[in-house]
Amino acid sequence: MSANEVLKRVPLFNDLSEAEVSRFADVTREREYPKNSVILFEDDPGDALYIVSSGQVKVVLIGEDGREVILSVLGDGDFFGEMSLIDDEPRSAHVIAMKDSQLLVLRRDDFQSRLEEQPKIALKLLRVLVQRLRRADEKIGGLVLLDVNGRVAQLLLDLAEESGGPRITRRLTHHPIAQMIGSSRQTVSRREITIKHPEALRTMAGSKGA
Repeated sequence: MSANEVLKRVPLFNDLSEAEVSRFADVTREREYPKNSVILFEDDPGDALYIVSSGQVKVVLIGEDGREVILSVLGDGDFFGEMSLIDDEPRSAHVIAMKDSQLLVLRRDDFQSRLEEQPKIALKLLRVLVQRLRRADEKIGGLVLLDVNGRVAQLLLDLAEESGGPRITRRLTHHPIAQMIGSSRQTVSRREITIKHPEALRTMAGSKGA
């Protein structure tokens, strides 16, 4: 898949014309990362946006004891490192390939120079940042206020929402799911899950829904 095709799947760029997308595609670089390789370390310089062309990566915090907490799992068309496009601060988490993955890298200087030509992307970027802050608040609230069953319920709802329906299509084994909810691996399953009663899950997760 070409850089243009990948960028058109990304919400930041999907409203641009072919010519406008090409202007960004021209300054991207392709990188490949084998399974389990570290893409970014926490505290690395933040100087680029990364877009997942194919594969799967996880954004994690790693404690001094080696324990991992997964902040998010990203797949085709997802991106990370957007905060570095705004500030000069170092990376706030590790990013590790869960599968063999291909990424597009767009450096901050190149992005900012294109942004002057396409200022509407700045508004989209702000919306993405706000959405991720809201999700972070919800995750923190869930870890503090919900029991294990409630956290599992909330995660299932989030995964289903990502897939656009009741069927969860993102392939995650029990271990990373446990790391996402701060629980043990015994509480989750390897199987594909279909949510038949979302309202019951919302009740368990303490959410009223939309």
